[in-house]
Amino acid sequence: TSASELLRFRQLVVNTIIATDIFDPDLAQRRMDRWKLAFESEDDVVKTLDDVSRKAAIVFEHLIQASDIAHTMQHWQVFVKWNERLFQEMVTAYRQGRLPQDPSIHWYTSELSFFENYIIPLAKKLKDCGVFGVSKDEYLNYALQNRKEWCVRGEKIVEEMKQRFEEKEGALPPSDV
Repeated sequence: TSASELLRFRQLVVNTIIATDIFDPDLAQRRMDRWKLAFESEDDVVKTLDDVSRKAAIVFEHLIQASDIAHTMQHWQVFVKWNERLFQEMVTAYRQGRLPQDPSIHWYTSELSFFENYIIPLAKKLKDCGVFGVSKDEYLNYALQNRKEWCVRGEKIVEEMKQRFEEKEGALPPSDV
């Protein structure tokens, strides 16, 4: 309704879109700084409209990030289904020259690293921010269960995904899983 509200709305939209870029270290650091300012300050009591706005904005950014990788925080079968679709998409991109390295080579270990360094910390933040009420543990629990299951079954699943891709699209180069 006002120029300042329009500017704030624009800033929220831009930050939301940029929040999906999870690999830029500068953006990640700025997000971390905003999270700390909103949730890890010495006085966690909301005092002003700016405090409420800051918390809402950073929670929204994290919700957008979670929606981008939601399959990792759902039931194992959902995770495996969408993981394979991402695998196929990434290998296809590599074959078309849009990725510099064959993602199938390190898919198993990359997924473990992704769980440890991104998914589980994000799920913890979603739990800690308090917007999910009684369901606050669900995302973190699924992420932890899926990581544990991936440790046990992931190497075999990657080999099966490679085989299905190979049957569908043609041979993949050998890898060290």
